[in-house]
Amino acid sequence: MIKACIFDLDGTLAYTLDSMAVVGNMVVRKYGLNPMPVENYRYYCGNGADMLVKRLLADAGDPELVHYEEARALYRKEFDKDPFYKIQHYPGMPETLKELKKRGVKLGVCSNKPHEAAVKVVERMFGDHIFDAVMGQSETVRKKPAPDGPLKIASQFLVLPEECMYLGDSGTDMQTGKAAGMYTVGVLWGYREKEELQENGADDLVDTPEDILDVYEKTVRVKR
Repeated sequence: MIKACIFDLDGTLAYTLDSMAVVGNMVVRKYGLNPMPVENYRYYCGNGADMLVKRLLADAGDPELVHYEEARALYRKEFDKDPFYKIQHYPGMPETLKELKKRGVKLGVCSNKPHEAAVKVVERMFGDHIFDAVMGQSETVRKKPAPDGPLKIASQFLVLPEECMYLGDSGTDMQTGKAAGMYTVGVLWGYREKEELQENGADDLVDTPEDILDVYEKTVRVKR
C-alpha cells in the first residue's frame, strides 16, 4: 500500500519556466551571448541549476563553457533574489494534495533545484503545512537521477521504498524513482514528452493532478 507520495517540483508541482528563463537570459546577456526562448528551458532544466547553466551557455554561443564558473554563481545569486517570478501551481494540484493528506499519505518534494529555493517555492505555492519534507539540491545528497533524495525522505517518513509513489515530469525523474525502488508515475502536464517518460520506465502516467488520486486508489486495491 502506498503510504507516501514524493514529488518533483519544476514541471510537476509548479510551472517555473519563466522564472528560470528571466534569470538565465539575464546571465547570458551579461557575457554578450544570445538569450534563449522560454520553451528551450524545458530541456535545460531537470538535472540541477549547474547543468541548466551549461546547456544554456552551449546554446547561447559559449559551447566551450568559458563563462561557466562565473555564470553558475551569478545564476544562483540572481535566482535567489526572486525565485517566484511568474511561478504558479498547476490547476487542481492543491486540492489533490489535500485529498492525499486526508487519506493519511505522507507528502514530500525532491528537487534538483537548490535547496533554499526549493523550500521557498514550495512554501509560497502550498504553505508550510502540506508537505512533510522538502529536499532540494545540496552538497550532502547526490542530485537526481541518483535515488539518494527520495530514499532519504522515505527513511524520514519511516516507510519502505516500495510503499512510496514517486512522481515527476522527466526521464531523469523516472530513472530516479525506479532506482529508488518506488512506484514511478510520469505527469503529462510538465516539460517533457510522454515518450521520454515511457522510455525511462514510468509505471503509470497521469494527465491531470486529479488522476493521481485514481492511481493511488488503484495501488491500494492491488495491495488488498
